[in-house]
Amino acid sequence: MPVIGCTCKICSSDDPLLTRTRSSIHLQINDLSILVDSGPDLREQALREGLARVDAVFYTHAHLDHITGFDELRAFCWHRQDPLPLYGSPSCLAELQRIFEWAFLPTNTYKGYIKPDPIEITAPVQLEKLTITPVPVIHGAVETHGYRFDAPDIPSIAYLPDVKIIPEESMHLLENIQILILDCLHERHHPTHMSLAEALAAAKRIDAEQTYFTHISHELDVPNVQLPPRCRFAHDGLKLTFPLTYQS
Repeated sequence: MPVIGCTCKICSSDDPLLTRTRSSIHLQINDLSILVDSGPDLREQALREGLARVDAVFYTHAHLDHITGFDELRAFCWHRQDPLPLYGSPSCLAELQRIFEWAFLPTNTYKGYIKPDPIEITAPVQLEKLTITPVPVIHGAVETHGYRFDAPDIPSIAYLPDVKIIPEESMHLLENIQILILDCLHERHHPTHMSLAEALAAAKRIDAEQTYFTHISHELDVPNVQLPPRCRFAHDGLKLTFPLTYQS
């Protein structure tokens, strides 16, 4: 938001916290740099945050608002000798290869182009000291993952930006989560995203030390919604550092 052509009070607001690009997160653990999704705002986000290096990309699903910044990943390949690892479900990687076919062809030898290395993720992956566990969720008809991140001496983090239902088997993967980042579209019912009430119910059940709501629609009057303790709305540029501190 703001939404093109909309003049509602949220889209018309001059509050910088109500200007939102597409949902994504970046994790930096020592020298390891992990990006989740490559939405159409990736260039803007990377420039805003000074992001100059990515060692791997983890995809939640293949909806366009999570993949169409794909070509911007070339900026993270210029100084690499090896292809850039892209982790995702088999169906997500297949869709990436269909839409961005040129990048996956053996004829893609130009130095300035992205060089992808697609890796199917169906079980936890270990990258240095970081364990990344895919968490299957229901988000319409498309195969979708959230992710759990675990590493020594930092809180466990779960990122579920696009979800309507968390299956029971996936709830077990979220046990003892300390930081939860969860879909919360707006107050009314939506067929593929959690409403505010559904997100609050899921947050209460998971019982993380801190929950941040994301993927928020302009229909949700964020400044006037009273959230329970240990819940807050995320915003662009939000940074969590560990030991945990909050930065605007």
